[in-house]
Amino acid sequence: MNLQYQLKAGHYYLYDMSDKPSAVTGERRFKLKSELLAIAFDAYSGELHQHGTPVRIQSWATTKRRRLRAAGLWQEAADLIVISGPFPVDEINKCLLVKGYCRRLWQRLATIPHGKLQSWNRQHRPSIRQKVA
Repeated sequence: MNLQYQLKAGHYYLYDMSDKPSAVTGERRFKLKSELLAIAFDAYSGELHQHGTPVRIQSWATTKRRRLRAAGLWQEAADLIVISGPFPVDEINKCLLVKGYCRRLWQRLATIPHGKLQSWNRQHRPSIRQKVA
């Protein structure tokens, strides 16, 4: 599987890039459509555990923490981090591709631009040179 998120019309679409595009439309079938994304990962290693809609990921994380605590793994339960919001698509895709990247994303979370506005700014905002000239 070669998973990749794309931002279209204000929604995140998850595609499996190993699937062949449709002969009729030329597009791949999406696996997930969501307005916001959530990522569950290990704070120590940065390993990605789950990604998807915030409600599903929060539910998964709550259940996983409960099971870890029941098994006596208190530190592992505390290290399970969930972040959600409108992230830049390239940052999300790096989390899927690069092992441990989630921890770096989490450390830079306060400085990362709003994911949906970033693509809008590139398309609709004039560059500095256009303003000056």
